[in-house]
Amino acid sequence: MAASDTDRRELSPLRAMVLPIVSAGALAALGLTPAIRQNPGAAWSFLSAAAGLVLWAGGLFVRARREGRRFTLSVDLYKHHWLQGLTQLAIILYWGWHVRFVYAFLPFMLAQILFAYGVHGLLDWSRREHHSLGAGPIPIILSINLFLWFRPEWFYWQFALILVGYLAKEFIRWERGGRSRHIFNPSSFPLAVASIVLLALGATDATFGTAIAQTQYNPPRMYLFIFLVSIPVQVIFGVARVTLAAVVTILAVSYGYFEVTGTYLFYDAFITVPVFLGAHLLITDPSTSPRSESGLLGFGVLYGLAVLGIYWVLAGLGLPRFYDKLLPVPILNLMVRGIDGVARSEPLARLNPARLGDSLASRTRYGVYTAIWAGVFVFLSASGGVDDEHPGQFLPFWLEACSDGSDRACEYVTIMTANYCDQGSGWACNEWGVFETAFGRADVARGAFRRSCELGFDPGCRNARRAGGGSGAVDVRQLARDRPRVEDLPIVLRGSRGPIETRDPDSLFALACERGWPGFCERTADAGSE
Repeated sequence: MAASDTDRRELSPLRAMVLPIVSAGALAALGLTPAIRQNPGAAWSFLSAAAGLVLWAGGLFVRARREGRRFTLSVDLYKHHWLQGLTQLAIILYWGWHVRFVYAFLPFMLAQILFAYGVHGLLDWSRREHHSLGAGPIPIILSINLFLWFRPEWFYWQFALILVGYLAKEFIRWERGGRSRHIFNPSSFPLAVASIVLLALGATDATFGTAIAQTQYNPPRMYLFIFLVSIPVQVIFGVARVTLAAVVTILAVSYGYFEVTGTYLFYDAFITVPVFLGAHLLITDPSTSPRSESGLLGFGVLYGLAVLGIYWVLAGLGLPRFYDKLLPVPILNLMVRGIDGVARSEPLARLNPARLGDSLASRTRYGVYTAIWAGVFVFLSASGGVDDEHPGQFLPFWLEACSDGSDRACEYVTIMTANYCDQGSGWACNEWGVFETAFGRADVARGAFRRSCELGFDPGCRNARRAGGGSGAVDVRQLARDRPRVEDLPIVLRGSRGPIETRDPDSLFALACERGWPGFCERTADAGSE
């Protein structure tokens, strides 16, 4: 709850600057720990951010003393801040339990939180006399870190993201409901700005964005976990309307795409885990969403359509596709007043679902929508729409679709086998070479065959000799192929999931059978080791 005037504590400029100086000091101390110091770029980023806070605080102190200003401080713990922060933290901890490099990044998240507290306080006191101290910076930082991290050597850009978010919240505003309010979600706006810059510069490799998107599949039942931990936020703040509309829109288009083409729009899922996460925690900020019930549903539908459209454009341009859920949000934030206006217009007002239960209290309505979303989620889980074992995650589906004549499937097989080759599968290197030969990329194919031979896969050696160094075309039908060996299976069976730990042949053959690999259901461990 917000503090009343009597709860505000008056501070002198010197005492007010204690808070940002403490944030800066803790940030600098964190930058000097062995875990951070081992990367000079990260340590420099931490110390530079701390120095920036100190310089800002010093300048503000001098100006305040000269102008005779006094400051006030209150402690305000708003429920939507700490509840959303706990939800995000639970997802990060669960993700990190199965992807341990996430835990290695926790000190970097703490550094961002310290920096955000410093920026928040200094920006408030630079612009006005009062600062409200609470949990507000935590969900902003955790939201950013669910989707994008800069690598340690480029980490100063992560602090820049935070500064951009707070500056946008402070200066980019409009009138809504008779009050001045920020237009953009303070976490999604800097994510979108960073996405545009990274795409324009071709600098995605300066981030862990691709690794984040890929490893969020690794924890078991990740869709279910996100759904369950988000229920309190859905019930208390009524954001299930947005999530429901966004997810159903994306899944409807994905199912339709599959029926028409026989392949999956998102390749390894009907809806990706990061997009599912974005529908729960990236677009559900009540302050930057429509106010009307129809408007919230429309907001979710538009987000779903925007994600699909941006995904298709990025894929067509050969650009990283994980930006799909980050780019639309600020555009939609700019549209919220128009969305509400359309939703309240005469033709659509009659379709307003609020008319069906206008006597229900807001909290009851929120619960009803959450119950509807829960029912939809159960149906999607039962039908495989949000499933750990989605067929598109595994290579056999795409091999079969390729043999059925899908060029898109053949291109994706090439990508998957190239990735498995990089991970050390001789079988995958040979298959990659076969597909590159079919596409007429002879130089790439020769390199793939040589790598297959180096990894001890005999058909790869035969193909390397056949391809040779000449420029003559090689008939794909003459290339040698075979099933994966036991040592290949831990790599090629993982699909787009996490690593497979077992090395037991019987277990690997059983998993190969389960995931649709032909010829493995009948094989025994002895036969596989011949």
